[in-house]
Amino acid sequence: MQCAKDDNLMGASAADRLIAAHDGDVALLYLYIRRSGSTDTEGAARALCRTLGEMEAALEKLGRMGLLDPAPAPKPAGPELPPPGDEMPEYSAADIVSRGDRTFTAIVQEAQRALGHTLSTPDLKKLFGIYDYLRLPAEVIMLLLHYCVSVSNGRLPSMRFIEREAFTWANNELRTSEQVEAYIRSQQERRERSAETARLLGITGRELSATEKRYIADWLELGYTPELIAVAYDRTVTNTGALKWGYMNKIIRSWHEKGLFTAEDIEAKDKRRPDRPAKKAEPQPDLDELLSALDKI
Repeated sequence: MQCAKDDNLMGASAADRLIAAHDGDVALLYLYIRRSGSTDTEGAARALCRTLGEMEAALEKLGRMGLLDPAPAPKPAGPELPPPGDEMPEYSAADIVSRGDRTFTAIVQEAQRALGHTLSTPDLKKLFGIYDYLRLPAEVIMLLLHYCVSVSNGRLPSMRFIEREAFTWANNELRTSEQVEAYIRSQQERRERSAETARLLGITGRELSATEKRYIADWLELGYTPELIAVAYDRTVTNTGALKWGYMNKIIRSWHEKGLFTAEDIEAKDKRRPDRPAKKAEPQPDLDELLSALDKI
Protein backbone atom coordinates (compact mmCIF):
# COMPACT_ATOMS: atom_id res chain seq x y z
CA MET A 1 0.00 0.00 0.00
CA GLN A 2 1.28 3.45 -0.87
CA CYS A 3 0.18 7.04 -0.64
CA ALA A 4 -2.10 8.14 -3.44
CA LYS A 5 0.07 8.93 -6.47
CA ASP A 6 0.74 12.49 -7.57
CA ASP A 7 3.06 14.06 -10.15
CA ASN A 8 5.23 15.69 -7.49
CA LEU A 9 6.41 14.47 -4.11
CA MET A 10 3.45 16.32 -2.66
CA GLY A 11 0.92 17.66 -5.13
CA ALA A 12 -1.11 20.79 -4.51
CA SER A 13 -4.27 18.81 -3.79
CA ALA A 14 -2.57 16.63 -1.16
CA ALA A 15 -0.87 19.67 0.40
CA ASP A 16 -4.20 21.52 0.63
CA ARG A 17 -5.83 18.57 2.38
CA LEU A 18 -2.98 18.16 4.84
CA ILE A 19 -2.99 21.88 5.68
CA ALA A 20 -6.76 21.84 6.12
CA ALA A 21 -6.52 18.83 8.45
CA HIS A 22 -4.49 20.82 11.03
CA ASP A 23 -2.99 17.53 12.21
CA GLY A 24 0.79 17.33 12.49
CA ASP A 25 0.81 13.55 12.97
CA VAL A 26 -1.07 13.05 9.70
CA ALA A 27 1.29 15.33 7.77
CA LEU A 28 4.40 13.68 9.26
CA LEU A 29 3.13 10.18 8.50
CA TYR A 30 2.26 11.16 4.92
CA LEU A 31 5.82 12.42 4.35
CA TYR A 32 7.26 9.32 6.04
CA ILE A 33 5.26 7.01 3.77
CA ARG A 34 6.20 8.95 0.64
CA ARG A 35 9.86 8.85 1.64
CA SER A 36 10.08 5.24 2.86
CA GLY A 37 7.36 3.61 0.75
CA SER A 38 6.17 1.77 3.86
CA THR A 39 2.98 2.06 5.93
CA ASP A 40 4.46 0.14 8.86
CA THR A 41 3.04 2.14 11.77
CA GLU A 42 5.50 0.65 14.28
CA GLY A 43 8.45 1.80 12.18
CA ALA A 44 6.83 5.20 11.71
CA ALA A 45 6.25 5.55 15.46
CA ARG A 46 9.93 4.91 16.15
CA ALA A 47 11.18 7.16 13.36
CA LEU A 48 8.83 10.04 14.18
CA CYS A 49 8.95 9.71 17.99
CA ARG A 50 5.22 9.09 18.21
CA THR A 51 3.11 6.41 19.86
CA LEU A 52 1.84 3.45 17.90
CA GLY A 53 -1.71 4.54 18.65
CA GLU A 54 -1.08 8.01 17.17
CA MET A 55 0.39 6.54 14.00
CA GLU A 56 -2.45 4.06 13.54
CA ALA A 57 -4.98 6.88 14.00
CA ALA A 58 -3.05 9.03 11.50
CA LEU A 59 -2.94 6.17 8.99
CA GLU A 60 -6.69 5.69 9.29
CA LYS A 61 -7.27 9.42 8.82
CA LEU A 62 -5.07 9.48 5.71
CA GLY A 63 -7.31 6.76 4.29
CA ARG A 64 -10.46 8.76 5.04
CA MET A 65 -8.91 11.83 3.40
CA GLY A 66 -8.27 9.86 0.21
CA LEU A 67 -4.47 10.11 0.53
CA LEU A 68 -3.89 6.36 0.72
CA ASP A 69 -4.43 3.96 -2.16
CA PRO A 70 -5.73 1.36 -1.44
CA ALA A 71 -7.21 1.54 2.06
CA PRO A 72 -4.90 0.48 4.88
CA ALA A 73 -4.74 -3.25 5.50
CA PRO A 74 -5.51 -4.47 9.01
CA LYS A 75 -2.53 -4.92 11.27
CA PRO A 76 -1.43 -8.58 11.26
CA ALA A 77 -1.97 -10.54 14.41
CA GLY A 78 1.07 -10.91 16.57
CA PRO A 79 2.13 -12.19 19.94
CA GLU A 80 1.32 -8.92 21.72
CA LEU A 81 -0.83 -9.04 24.83
CA PRO A 82 -4.45 -7.97 24.35
CA PRO A 83 -5.31 -4.44 25.49
CA PRO A 84 -6.86 -4.12 28.94
CA GLY A 85 -10.60 -4.40 29.25
CA ASP A 86 -12.92 -1.55 30.12
CA GLU A 87 -13.22 -2.42 33.80
CA MET A 88 -10.71 -2.96 36.57
CA PRO A 89 -10.64 -6.25 38.47
CA GLU A 90 -11.97 -6.10 42.01
CA TYR A 91 -9.18 -5.34 44.48
CA SER A 92 -9.43 -5.76 48.24
CA ALA A 93 -7.66 -3.79 50.93
CA ALA A 94 -5.57 -6.91 51.56
CA ASP A 95 -4.42 -6.87 47.91
CA ILE A 96 -3.13 -3.34 48.30
CA VAL A 97 -1.37 -4.13 51.57
CA SER A 98 0.25 -7.32 50.28
CA ARG A 99 1.15 -6.18 46.77
CA GLY A 100 1.72 -2.48 47.26
CA ASP A 101 5.26 -1.15 47.40
CA ARG A 102 7.18 2.08 47.94
CA THR A 103 6.46 3.21 44.42
CA PHE A 104 2.72 2.89 44.92
CA THR A 105 3.02 4.71 48.26
CA ALA A 106 4.68 7.61 46.43
CA ILE A 107 1.86 7.59 43.85
CA VAL A 108 -0.74 7.77 46.64
CA GLN A 109 1.05 10.71 48.25
CA GLU A 110 1.19 12.56 44.91
CA ALA A 111 -2.50 11.83 44.25
CA GLN A 112 -3.48 13.29 47.62
CA ARG A 113 -1.38 16.39 46.94
CA ALA A 114 -2.92 16.84 43.48
CA LEU A 115 -6.50 16.26 44.63
CA GLY A 116 -6.17 18.05 47.96
CA HIS A 117 -7.70 15.36 50.15
CA THR A 118 -7.04 11.92 51.64
CA LEU A 119 -8.09 9.12 49.30
CA SER A 120 -10.96 6.91 50.35
CA THR A 121 -10.67 3.12 50.25
CA PRO A 122 -12.60 2.88 46.91
CA ASP A 123 -10.34 5.56 45.47
CA LEU A 124 -7.24 3.70 46.64
CA LYS A 125 -8.52 0.54 44.93
CA LYS A 126 -9.00 2.38 41.61
CA LEU A 127 -5.57 4.00 41.86
CA PHE A 128 -4.00 0.63 42.63
CA GLY A 129 -5.73 -0.84 39.56
CA ILE A 130 -4.16 1.86 37.39
CA TYR A 131 -0.78 0.89 38.82
CA ASP A 132 -1.17 -2.90 39.00
CA TYR A 133 -3.62 -3.79 36.19
CA LEU A 134 -2.88 -1.14 33.55
CA ARG A 135 0.80 -1.16 34.55
CA LEU A 136 1.35 2.48 33.75
CA PRO A 137 4.78 3.67 34.96
CA ALA A 138 4.79 5.74 38.14
CA GLU A 139 5.92 8.94 36.40
CA VAL A 140 3.14 8.52 33.83
CA ILE A 141 0.52 8.05 36.57
CA MET A 142 1.69 11.23 38.27
CA LEU A 143 1.43 13.12 34.98
CA LEU A 144 -2.02 11.60 34.52
CA LEU A 145 -3.19 12.90 37.90
CA HIS A 146 -2.11 16.47 37.19
CA TYR A 147 -3.50 16.34 33.64
CA CYS A 148 -6.93 15.29 34.91
CA VAL A 149 -6.91 18.15 37.41
CA SER A 150 -5.98 20.63 34.65
CA VAL A 151 -8.84 19.63 32.32
CA SER A 152 -11.60 19.54 34.96
CA ASN A 153 -12.60 23.21 34.57
CA GLY A 154 -11.73 24.22 38.11
CA ARG A 155 -13.39 21.20 39.72
CA LEU A 156 -11.49 18.31 41.28
CA PRO A 157 -11.78 15.21 39.08
CA SER A 158 -13.30 12.06 40.49
CA MET A 159 -11.21 8.92 40.64
CA ARG A 160 -13.66 7.38 38.15
CA PHE A 161 -12.76 10.15 35.68
CA ILE A 162 -9.04 9.52 36.30
CA GLU A 163 -9.59 5.80 35.80
CA ARG A 164 -11.30 6.31 32.41
CA GLU A 165 -8.49 8.59 31.26
CA ALA A 166 -5.95 6.00 32.44
CA PHE A 167 -7.58 3.39 30.17
CA THR A 168 -7.22 5.83 27.26
CA TRP A 169 -3.54 6.32 28.00
CA ALA A 170 -2.95 2.59 28.38
CA ASN A 171 -4.72 1.78 25.10
CA ASN A 172 -2.69 4.49 23.36
CA GLU A 173 0.51 3.01 24.82
CA LEU A 174 1.60 6.17 26.60
CA ARG A 175 4.54 4.79 28.54
CA THR A 176 7.05 7.65 28.66
CA SER A 177 6.93 11.30 29.69
CA GLU A 178 7.78 12.30 26.10
CA GLN A 179 4.82 10.37 24.72
CA VAL A 180 2.55 11.87 27.38
CA GLU A 181 3.72 15.41 26.61
CA ALA A 182 3.04 14.90 22.90
CA TYR A 183 -0.41 13.51 23.70
CA ILE A 184 -1.24 16.43 26.01
CA ARG A 185 -0.19 18.92 23.32
CA SER A 186 -2.41 17.23 20.74
CA GLN A 187 -5.36 17.19 23.15
CA GLN A 188 -4.83 20.87 23.96
CA GLU A 189 -4.83 21.71 20.25
CA ARG A 190 -8.08 19.79 19.78
CA ARG A 191 -9.72 21.58 22.69
CA GLU A 192 -8.63 24.94 21.32
CA ARG A 193 -9.99 24.15 17.85
CA SER A 194 -13.25 22.91 19.36
CA ALA A 195 -13.58 26.09 21.46
CA GLU A 196 -12.84 28.26 18.40
CA THR A 197 -15.47 26.35 16.42
CA ALA A 198 -18.05 26.87 19.18
CA ARG A 199 -17.28 30.59 19.23
CA LEU A 200 -17.74 30.86 15.46
CA LEU A 201 -21.07 29.06 15.82
CA GLY A 202 -22.20 31.67 18.32
CA ILE A 203 -22.07 29.31 21.31
CA THR A 204 -20.73 31.24 24.30
CA GLY A 205 -21.32 31.27 28.02
CA ARG A 206 -22.09 27.55 28.31
CA GLU A 207 -20.51 24.13 27.91
CA LEU A 208 -21.10 22.18 24.72
CA SER A 209 -23.41 19.21 25.09
CA ALA A 210 -22.08 15.70 24.49
CA THR A 211 -23.82 15.58 21.09
CA GLU A 212 -22.43 18.97 20.06
CA LYS A 213 -18.93 17.88 21.07
CA ARG A 214 -19.25 14.73 18.95
CA TYR A 215 -20.38 16.66 15.89
CA ILE A 216 -17.54 19.18 16.16
CA ALA A 217 -14.93 16.49 16.88
CA ASP A 218 -16.08 14.50 13.83
CA TRP A 219 -15.86 17.55 11.54
CA LEU A 220 -12.42 18.48 12.79
CA GLU A 221 -11.33 14.85 12.40
CA LEU A 222 -12.48 14.92 8.77
CA GLY A 223 -10.00 17.75 8.19
CA TYR A 224 -12.24 20.82 8.28
CA THR A 225 -11.03 23.97 10.02
CA PRO A 226 -13.24 26.03 12.36
CA GLU A 227 -13.45 28.65 9.59
CA LEU A 228 -14.83 26.13 7.07
CA ILE A 229 -17.27 24.78 9.64
CA ALA A 230 -18.44 28.38 10.07
CA VAL A 231 -19.20 28.48 6.32
CA ALA A 232 -21.46 25.44 6.75
CA TYR A 233 -23.06 27.15 9.75
CA ASP A 234 -23.80 30.27 7.70
CA ARG A 235 -25.46 28.18 4.99
CA THR A 236 -27.45 26.26 7.58
CA VAL A 237 -28.80 29.39 9.27
CA THR A 238 -29.52 31.05 5.90
CA ASN A 239 -31.49 28.03 4.66
CA THR A 240 -33.24 26.96 7.87
CA GLY A 241 -33.26 30.04 10.10
CA ALA A 242 -31.46 28.27 12.97
CA LEU A 243 -28.46 26.15 13.94
CA LYS A 244 -29.59 22.64 13.00
CA TRP A 245 -26.78 20.18 13.68
CA GLY A 246 -28.10 17.40 11.44
CA TYR A 247 -28.56 19.76 8.48
CA MET A 248 -25.10 21.19 9.00
CA ASN A 249 -23.62 17.70 9.23
CA LYS A 250 -25.15 16.84 5.83
CA ILE A 251 -23.45 19.90 4.29
CA ILE A 252 -20.02 18.98 5.66
CA ARG A 253 -20.41 15.30 4.80
CA SER A 254 -21.34 16.25 1.23
CA TRP A 255 -18.16 18.34 0.99
CA HIS A 256 -16.16 15.36 2.22
CA GLU A 257 -17.75 13.04 -0.34
CA LYS A 258 -16.91 15.53 -3.11
CA GLY A 259 -13.33 15.94 -1.86
CA LEU A 260 -13.76 19.63 -1.00
CA PHE A 261 -11.36 20.62 1.77
CA THR A 262 -10.59 24.31 1.15
CA ALA A 263 -12.63 27.50 0.95
CA GLU A 264 -11.60 27.89 -2.69
CA ASP A 265 -12.84 24.38 -3.58
CA ILE A 266 -16.13 24.95 -1.80
CA GLU A 267 -16.68 28.32 -3.45
CA ALA A 268 -15.88 26.95 -6.90
CA LYS A 269 -17.57 23.55 -6.78
CA ASP A 270 -20.34 23.83 -4.19
CA LYS A 271 -21.89 27.23 -4.79
CA ARG A 272 -25.17 28.16 -3.22
CA ARG A 273 -28.26 27.93 -5.33
CA PRO A 274 -28.82 31.17 -7.25
CA ASP A 275 -31.43 33.47 -5.80
CA ARG A 276 -34.78 33.35 -7.48
CA PRO A 277 -35.43 36.38 -9.70
CA ALA A 278 -37.65 38.93 -8.01
CA LYS A 279 -41.16 39.29 -9.31
CA LYS A 280 -41.60 42.18 -11.69
CA ALA A 281 -43.49 44.93 -9.92
CA GLU A 282 -46.90 45.67 -11.38
CA PRO A 283 -47.35 49.25 -12.61
CA GLN A 284 -49.13 51.48 -10.10
CA PRO A 285 -52.06 53.59 -11.34
CA ASP A 286 -51.57 57.33 -11.64
CA LEU A 287 -53.21 59.03 -8.62
CA ASP A 288 -54.49 62.05 -10.57
CA GLU A 289 -56.11 59.83 -13.19
CA LEU A 290 -57.75 57.76 -10.44
CA LEU A 291 -59.22 60.87 -8.73
CA SER A 292 -60.46 62.21 -12.07
CA ALA A 293 -62.23 58.91 -12.81
CA LEU A 294 -63.84 58.97 -9.37
CA ASP A 295 -65.10 62.56 -9.98
CA LYS A 296 -66.74 61.50 -13.25
CA ILE A 297 -68.47 58.62 -11.46
